[in-house]
Amino acid sequence: MAAPRPQQLLLLLLVLVSLLAARRAEAWGKEGHIMTCKIAEKYLSEDAAAAVRELLPAAAGGELSTMCPWADEVRFRYHWASPLHYANTPGLCSFNSTRDCHDSNGVQGMCVIGAINNYTDQLLTYKDSTKSSYNLTESLMFLAHFVGDVHQPLHVAFEEDEGGNTINVHWYKAKANLHHVWDVSIVDTVMKNLYNKDLDTMVEALHRNMTNGWSDDISQWKNCTNTQTTCANDYAVESVGLACKYAYKDVEEDITLGDDYYFSRYPVVEKRLAQGGIRLALILNRIFDKKKVDTIPLYAQ
Repeated sequence: MAAPRPQQLLLLLLVLVSLLAARRAEAWGKEGHIMTCKIAEKYLSEDAAAAVRELLPAAAGGELSTMCPWADEVRFRYHWASPLHYANTPGLCSFNSTRDCHDSNGVQGMCVIGAINNYTDQLLTYKDSTKSSYNLTESLMFLAHFVGDVHQPLHVAFEEDEGGNTINVHWYKAKANLHHVWDVSIVDTVMKNLYNKDLDTMVEALHRNMTNGWSDDISQWKNCTNTQTTCANDYAVESVGLACKYAYKDVEEDITLGDDYYFSRYPVVEKRLAQGGIRLALILNRIFDKKKVDTIPLYAQ
């Protein structure tokens, strides 16, 4: 049999790199991202909602939530964006932007926190034709997706296991890895067990929790240690803390994760989806509605 040609080897290498990047880039799963954005849509001010509708592509039908999985769907076309979905720490339960926010080549800012801040800055040029040379439609869709990503605890996690991607487990009887459990399996199980597999029913339940169970917490969700528009650094600090406290805790290779893990972790997942939605709305309100820059968006539409 003839030896592979150099061009064939190069193509194979590119395919393998793309597959590895795709595995590391996926987050929450389609349903989780849609839920985060459906929550955000409920808390947009009128001005912010109008700006979002203007920037969305026609295919969105005026709904931000339809485009929130977009950044995962284009990951094969935008290979450069792969490191923007997550941040790695060197096995530590803390996040430091200087130490942890870079790509594999050491380029600073190439992580989910840098991406949130970058696309926020781009969107701040909206309506300013002298400054904006960006594709603000893509900026909006990237921002909405990455705010969801940073709230998934294993998207700010340990470099050595790729945020749980290399930790093989069983979710009940199904083979999975720990990252997939947090991206997809817990959300799917919650929807099946509690919400009759209906995404909108789950979104409404999360919304009710904001006015009941989380009502004492929600006003604190906007707080951060700086005056930036996004507070993305603080969201990352929260996520790696939750990764250590809940995602990684008591997990080892080939373990079966069942009821004990599920019932103690799904409330964390639900709260992170809600926080992501509220904070996305807050960021968009700060960008597009200067009158409400310091208000938490508790006026659901």
